[in-house]
Amino acid sequence: MIKIKICGITEVEHALAASQYGADFIGLVFAPSRREISLEKASQIADAIRHLNRRPEIVGVFANEDIDRLNWIADFLCLDWVQLSGTESLDYCKLVSRPLIKTINVSTEDTADDIIKAIKTGYNSLPRNEVVYLLDTKAKGCYGGTGRTFDWTIAEQVSLQFPIMVAGGLTVDNVTTLISKVKPFGIDVSSGVETEGKKDVAKIARFIQAAREAEVESKTSKIFYSTKGDNCNSV
Repeated sequence: MIKIKICGITEVEHALAASQYGADFIGLVFAPSRREISLEKASQIADAIRHLNRRPEIVGVFANEDIDRLNWIADFLCLDWVQLSGTESLDYCKLVSRPLIKTINVSTEDTADDIIKAIKTGYNSLPRNEVVYLLDTKAKGCYGGTGRTFDWTIAEQVSLQFPIMVAGGLTVDNVTTLISKVKPFGIDVSSGVETEGKKDVAKIARFIQAAREAEVESKTSKIFYSTKGDNCNSV
């Protein structure tokens, strides 16, 4: 099942909505951003979903944070994952006390081979079962949440070799295309479920529903071979 992350959560009601509609992760942003959250508010959100029967895992999103402060926040909030969206080195990654989502920001100059090489280097240096790579759109002065897509052909090629998450400009209108084309391990949305800069419960619900329906459609649209010969058909 494709993992769905609703990022940039700043209110308890939106965390509960993400949980209700079946998100797998929620992201709390501690990096400089208009969605940056205070420790107090993050604690309220974590407490609100902690004891739900079925809850999304909590991801803390950081960028070039002091490692001691990052690990302290991760421990204080009992984060399930830490997402690194800055220019953190592999040596830095080794010091993080939680499973990792490591962002690779994709520019117009990057190729699939560049991304594959970076991921291979990461897996050679970090325990593979503790890191997932996320491809996002590179934008000057931003650590994500740009509302802009990158070339999904790159993600498609990378996804053939590694499980990846994809972010950047996802909306209810294009998530079906992404899932059909890329078949990612996970997807990450923020601005695409917002109205006037704030999370919108109705958009969260529609996005998750569209992603789940696209996943089912992608699985059922497969090649089968006729028992009467070598002809094949697409269904």
